Amino acid sequence: MEIIDLLPDLRMLRFEVGHAYLWRDPDGLTLIDTGVAGSGPEIERAVRGIGHERGDVRRVVLTHFHEDHTGSAAEVAGWGDVTVMAGRADAPVVRGEVPPPPPVLTDAPAWERELYENKPPLPPAPPVRVDRELADGDVLDFGGGTRVVGAPGHTEGSIALYLPDPRVLFTGDAVANVGGRTVLGVFNLDRSRALASFRRLAELPTDIACFGHGDPVVGDASAALRAAAAAAR
Repeated sequence: MEIIDLLPDLRMLRFEVGHAYLWRDPDGLTLIDTGVAGSGPEIERAVRGIGHERGDVRRVVLTHFHEDHTGSAAEVAGWGDVTVMAGRADAPVVRGEVPPPPPVLTDAPAWERELYENKPPLPPAPPVRVDRELADGDVLDFGGGTRVVGAPGHTEGSIALYLPDPRVLFTGDAVANVGGRTVLGVFNLDRSRALASFRRLAELPTDIACFGHGDPVVGDASAALRAAAAAAR
């Protein structure tokens, strides 16, 4: 895992598959996504690297139910007084109450279907409780008041997180940034809804965009998002 400083209170945790993010407030830490199962020791290393203990993690926010985002949530949830949050429609999958639906790739380009067929399997995510189910417009008590932005399409309950004051956007897998190219995320349940969510996120005034996959865009991220959303089909 690589740890990248984006702001004094924001760090990116770059795993071999996917990313997680640590946000620091005076009252503790918020972890956005958790990597695949078994990533707990690496997350703890990142926490200690900024002078905290793992018990300082107060919140875990899951952008969607895929195993490269929820894999270590159960482990981190056991570190202390941790509130676990996820989008309302994805919460039953995160809890293990229903199986995760596969993506619908009928309308996806041929390269995306081939990518899905050849992707290596990931370890399953252990079920984890969801203490708070999130909906579009909810405001969370970190980062000066973080807004939940519903971003359905990648999964039914996919969410993004927007911090208005530092103008930071966490897109989850609604958007990706691969090889320096900002694009619609792949492996969607509903491509048309995913496109609509992408375009909505692109309208937010954003300086730093943080993705589930790919390098963040730092500095006038709105421009990159708007251009990519306009080109997406």
